[in-house]
Amino acid sequence: MIEKTENFYEKVVLIGIITRTQTQENVDDFLDELAFLAETAGGKVQKSFVQKMDRPNPKTFLGSGKLAEIKDYIEENNIDIVIFDDELTPAQQKNIERFLEIKIIDRTRLILDIFAKRAQTSYARTQVELAQYQYLLPRLTGMWTHLERQRGGIGMRGPGETEIETDRRIVRDKIALLKKKLVSIDKQMATQRSNRGKMVRAALVGYTNVGKSTLMNVLSKSDVFAENKLFATLDTTVRKIVVHNIPFLLTDTVGFIRKLPTQLIESFKSTLNEVTESDLLIHVVDIAHPSFEEHMKTVHQILDEIKAADKPGIIVFNKVDLLPKTPKNELENLQKTWLAKSDTPTVFISATSKMNIDKLKDQLYTEVRKIHIKRFPYNDFLYPDLEDLQ
Repeated sequence: MIEKTENFYEKVVLIGIITRTQTQENVDDFLDELAFLAETAGGKVQKSFVQKMDRPNPKTFLGSGKLAEIKDYIEENNIDIVIFDDELTPAQQKNIERFLEIKIIDRTRLILDIFAKRAQTSYARTQVELAQYQYLLPRLTGMWTHLERQRGGIGMRGPGETEIETDRRIVRDKIALLKKKLVSIDKQMATQRSNRGKMVRAALVGYTNVGKSTLMNVLSKSDVFAENKLFATLDTTVRKIVVHNIPFLLTDTVGFIRKLPTQLIESFKSTLNEVTESDLLIHVVDIAHPSFEEHMKTVHQILDEIKAADKPGIIVFNKVDLLPKTPKNELENLQKTWLAKSDTPTVFISATSKMNIDKLKDQLYTEVRKIHIKRFPYNDFLYPDLEDLQ
């Protein structure tokens, strides 16, 4: 999608709109995130354009005057690609491409592209490929997709069938094949989960790039891939953790994001089963991010969608070392703020510097112990209260 070589980045322009439901502040925040997505994919953002309107134009998304302004900028600055923050309809994309005469993608397509680059295992690649085909299917009209033909030519094309109809049939067949493949892999993964026995299972959840994989490395003393980029981890990782004297399984899951494509939620349901079937959710939050509250809302919304919002949990505010060095941001003072007044246990840490990790381990021990004793009431003597350990 976005090409990058050692000395070449595609030059990118970003587009957002202010509406009744999206304020200027919202749009600025969304475009900052879109810029990070574009850079993760290998682009270099040159400029952002924003238009205020009651609702998107059903034909061209933006008004004709704004499109003309964007076209002038594209021609003057040799722009390679335009990325819209909101999902475009097939008709809108077709009309905009015809007017601007340049590659047009939307936020959904960009996220799918990043997922495709990040997927390492066969399972993750299959999930992403399914989401890409589901996104592509309604957008085939008016374009020749050059899909590989996996069938013989003679007798395979119906009378009067056009190229686009053939493409649609191939894409539908591919979707059916990928869904069948995922069902098979799902069964294998369900068997793996059942083979883990009755050990307590915790899952790291949170917005993308909040430090879940780094925290996994700290707690498990392992080497899960972690990077300061969006969606650095797509493949689910499970590690056995022992905190004090109690063992449990810890899962690192794919990060969430605002406006997460519905195709991805659908195709990644199996990966998200690791969340729905866990006993404890560890919600990791980047407290240094200016929009961390919005990020928390997004995570709660997605957890609600997959019916996992009511699980026991711990809120872990990560990256406290990146906060401004003021008295109010010291650990003991953060613990007195409204952030710590939730009914859910709350811990403030830095995974990279291992700040306050012992406090997190104590909280993990307490929460895992509660679940363990409910499951094995006759073995409670094996795991004493935290106070007895100290």
